[in-house]
Amino acid sequence: MRQDSDAVNVPACFISNHEGFLGSIKSLIRDFVVTEIDITGQRVNTAADTQTAACASSHQNNETRAEFEEDSRCLVSQDADDSADCGDDVTIPSPGSFDLSVILGQSVSDELEQFVLTLKDEKTTKQELSLGCFPDKHHRANVHRAVRHRFPFLMTVTIQPEIRVREDPDYRELSQLVTEDEAEDFFRFIDAKVRGSSYTFGPDDSKEHRTVVHHFLSRRFGKLVETKSFSDQGTTAISVRLREQGRPKKRTAEERKEEEVYTGFTLCKENLETLEAISYMAAALGVLPSDFTYAGIKDKRAITYQSMVVKKVSPQRLKEKTAEFEKRGMRLSQICSVSEPLRLGRLQGNHFDLVVRDLRPHRATDTLTNTHTRLAGLVQEAVENVEARGFVNYYGPQRFGSGQSAQSDRVGLALLKEDMVGAVRLFFTPDEGDDPQSHAKRHFLETDNAKESLALMPLSKARERLMLRALNRYGTGPDGCAQAWLSLPHSMRVFYPHAYCSRVWNEAVAHRLTTLGHRARRGDLVWRQEGQKKEEDTGETSLPEIHVVTDQEEQEGVYTLGQVLLPMLGNTVMYPENAMGTWFQERLARDGLDECRFRVGSLKLNLPGCYRPLLAFPRNLRYQLQRAAFEEGGGEATGGSSSRRSDRQLNGTTVGGKRDPLALTLNFDLDSSCYATICLREIMKCDP
Repeated sequence: MRQDSDAVNVPACFISNHEGFLGSIKSLIRDFVVTEIDITGQRVNTAADTQTAACASSHQNNETRAEFEEDSRCLVSQDADDSADCGDDVTIPSPGSFDLSVILGQSVSDELEQFVLTLKDEKTTKQELSLGCFPDKHHRANVHRAVRHRFPFLMTVTIQPEIRVREDPDYRELSQLVTEDEAEDFFRFIDAKVRGSSYTFGPDDSKEHRTVVHHFLSRRFGKLVETKSFSDQGTTAISVRLREQGRPKKRTAEERKEEEVYTGFTLCKENLETLEAISYMAAALGVLPSDFTYAGIKDKRAITYQSMVVKKVSPQRLKEKTAEFEKRGMRLSQICSVSEPLRLGRLQGNHFDLVVRDLRPHRATDTLTNTHTRLAGLVQEAVENVEARGFVNYYGPQRFGSGQSAQSDRVGLALLKEDMVGAVRLFFTPDEGDDPQSHAKRHFLETDNAKESLALMPLSKARERLMLRALNRYGTGPDGCAQAWLSLPHSMRVFYPHAYCSRVWNEAVAHRLTTLGHRARRGDLVWRQEGQKKEEDTGETSLPEIHVVTDQEEQEGVYTLGQVLLPMLGNTVMYPENAMGTWFQERLARDGLDECRFRVGSLKLNLPGCYRPLLAFPRNLRYQLQRAAFEEGGGEATGGSSSRRSDRQLNGTTVGGKRDPLALTLNFDLDSSCYATICLREIMKCDP
């Protein structure tokens, strides 16, 4: 098997003792295909088989390596009560949430940026800029929303079909009373119109000044908002709340109707990160990335199928954009109206269609015929063992940023320590080489110039560009770095602390197996009974169902290793009442987290924790051996159970004196949060 540079991230503990075999995985992009299984047990592309085949075949000759980052059912549960730390204030989306270069075109976007600079320099209200003509009303709506969100101090005016922009005089007046940042955030708050939400200005101990601000807000926005001053810990600030009935009835009805529009679809993507795909779709549709919901995150390097729901976009509107999305490596199918958004973890698991090429034994044999016969036996033994005994449920190396210089878990550790600056600098650690992304990261670390680094960063790097935009706006100090992290969607922000928790979990399970063996021991945590395992959508198990194994239960063998759980770090979990409990305490102390509450209030992050089974088991496991003709474009048969093997498939031939290697096709299902590469490692007995 090819050796991944990050394979050392995952400890090497196996459950079965079969010999295994070598081989090459991810040789072709079509060799690693992942399909989400929804909560009804159906694959999300079942009704779109023809599009599935088309999507896979269109990439038949792509040599890009495929790798899959599976969904995290266990990790998702850590977000369950994050809202408890968020307070009542509305979260203001970042200025980078809309990509004006996509909506307006690069040249017009650049012209608008220059116009904004001119406005600030010349301080005049008479300047005006035409953004061009937009005959399509949906496109006009996108332009209005995107420009107002990116530049809250601008007014957009339609003189059909032309759109013009000019400075908003209300913004100019408010910015003379409060800071520019506060003025911009206030106008975004007003434009968002989230019912019942509030916005709080910075501390202001001057009663006379607060009175002036109150009067201005009442005069200009009195029909929309109500204001009051409140004191907290010796400081006083103005809080603004959106009135429940503050908008015209007709507009309220239209906006409510728009808010209630949800469109579901199946996304097939290749060579795209989930955030990258969402960012592009959001920009093209004129909505926020947070308007997209999904059941699980998929990695960039794979052909993946997953369900998504987008808010405030009709099915017809989404269908109009499918051709444009297809050019970016995204195919949308099964587009239809739905009643609600998706929730993270709302899936049963994933189905995998994998190919391992160039099979060979760990130890060489004398003849080709002997090799192929022996491989058939090795494969059968390995598959049957793993199907019966399972595999250690490690998080795969891609969980920690496969191939990256800065591992995601190190970034997460810095965030848990609330070292915002350190986390940002780790995030921008460049990879080796001088590709555009690494060059932009290196430039930022060397110069601290976010604006110049943003200009160098490729447009496809949505996450990095969001961070750099915020750093350019708020600065690179602790507060600015905190704002940069807040510019990322919550699901992406929490990924880094979760990566750290995953690293510790991997180390814990390796230590548990090494020191306590492959039996349930006194003090282990287990499901109370197999039949009582609670199957929530998120995979989380509530505390009352966790049981601590007693001495008597250990002696009687009441519980098996497959029932043993280890906690994911968090502020609501209990730890094993044996040597593993001490291990967790010492491990956290070593990283300076012995007093950690697993909350980062400034980033609105809360990690309650959950419990993850020590073992995982593949379901519906099937395999098939084929000759090398398969690799040269032969039939891609994936059927057949573990007992079906023909002489034609087992007997290799030689061409020009070269051996004709075997390829192994594997098809199986895994629960969410389980890694196919880790299952393969148990089967093959080598690192993926």
